[in-house]
Amino acid sequence: MSNEHVQQLLQERFGESVKAFEEPYGMLTFEVDREQNVEVLRFLFENGFQFLTDVTAVHYPAYAGRELCVVYHLHNLVDNCRLRFKAYAPISQPDINSATAVFESANWQEREAYDFFGVNFVGHPNLKRIQNVDEMDYFPMRKEFPLEDQTRVDKDDEMFGRGGSFDFGNRKEDGSPTPRTIPAGNE
Repeated sequence: MSNEHVQQLLQERFGESVKAFEEPYGMLTFEVDREQNVEVLRFLFENGFQFLTDVTAVHYPAYAGRELCVVYHLHNLVDNCRLRFKAYAPISQPDINSATAVFESANWQEREAYDFFGVNFVGHPNLKRIQNVDEMDYFPMRKEFPLEDQTRVDKDDEMFGRGGSFDFGNRKEDGSPTPRTIPAGNE
C-alpha cells in the first residue's frame, strides 16, 4: 500500500474534507475537518490501519482560530504503512470527537491530551486528568506562559521553540517563517 493509494482512497471518500497532503520523511500527512475525525479514523481502520500508535496535541498560538491541533498516528501492520493526520480546533472551543468509538486504546491517550493541552474529547467515557492534580486550572503544555524567568539575560525563549529566529509553529500560510522583530535599542 503506497502513500499515493491511501491519498487517492481518502480523496475519493471525503473529497475536500481531507487536505494539505504532504510526505515529510516519507510519512503521509494530511489534515481533516475536526467534525470528521472519527469518520476518517473508521474509514482508515476498515482499510487496514488498525493500530493507533499515538494521539497527542500541539498548541500553535499564532494560528488564529486553529490554535489546538490534535495529531493521530496510525499504522497498517500488514503493509507496514504509517500515516499521520491532524485536526485543528480553536482554543476558545477545543471540542473534538473522541476516537474511543473506533480505538479503545485512544482512552488514555486522549486523557493525556486533555490533561496537558485542554482538548475536550466529546463522547469520551471518562475524560479527566491523569497526571496533573485535579485542582490545576490551566493546561501546562500550552505555550501561554514563559518557561523561564523573563528577567534573566542568559536565557531566551528561542531555545525552547517559542519565537526567535526559528519561529517554531509560527509560519506564514505559504510555509515561510515569519520575520523576527527586535525591539528598538536591542539590536
